Amino acid sequence: MVSGMVTGAAAYILATLIAAGILQMKFFLILIPLIVMISIAELYRRQDKPFDSLAHTLFSVVYSALPFSMFPFAAFSRAGLPSFLPHEHITFSPGIIIGFFILLWANDTGAYLTGITLGRHRLMERISPKKSWEGFIGGTTLTVLIAWLLSGWLGVIGTGKWIIVSLIISVTGTYGDLIESMLKRSIGVKDSGTILPGHGGFLDRFDSTLLSFPMVFLFISFFG
Repeated sequence: MVSGMVTGAAAYILATLIAAGILQMKFFLILIPLIVMISIAELYRRQDKPFDSLAHTLFSVVYSALPFSMFPFAAFSRAGLPSFLPHEHITFSPGIIIGFFILLWANDTGAYLTGITLGRHRLMERISPKKSWEGFIGGTTLTVLIAWLLSGWLGVIGTGKWIIVSLIISVTGTYGDLIESMLKRSIGVKDSGTILPGHGGFLDRFDSTLLSFPMVFLFISFFG
């Protein structure tokens, strides 16, 4: 567990330094010996099921650390919404990140409010009994509306592309939430942790992000 957390933290720190132009891309290769060390360390832990332990550790790096490591690349070398902190000789805009979370929360809010008032048809009852098609449509509608209203303020990309981003967030964010629910059901737990009491755990607050932001980053990298 600790080795996975160290590797995840290293991935994010390296991503930030590389995105800021302080390190070259080749420094990402530092992650290779860290991953090798995770495998070697398993030899000395004397676990009954080492494959399960390795799978949990490495999956957590891929599932959570890598998506968060994309945030620095979405901010550096982009112009748009100005940063709160001055950066001399560095092009930096938090517009993509701030816009992403605003739209993600708008989708969650719209889906929740529409779902509890109009929800009749279950989206995937086997995984999440409370999610409905009406909630999905309501969340998507609100997300597109917010993207249209805020696109000029956020900048970085045009209004049309922000609307496409809102659609990507609505679809992949919903799938991200369902995947997190599936994983929790598979191990028989209700919450992913106890760090945030009453909110289901840290991952429960960011489950939509883990699947959604990589797809948004992919779109912006190719078409932004």
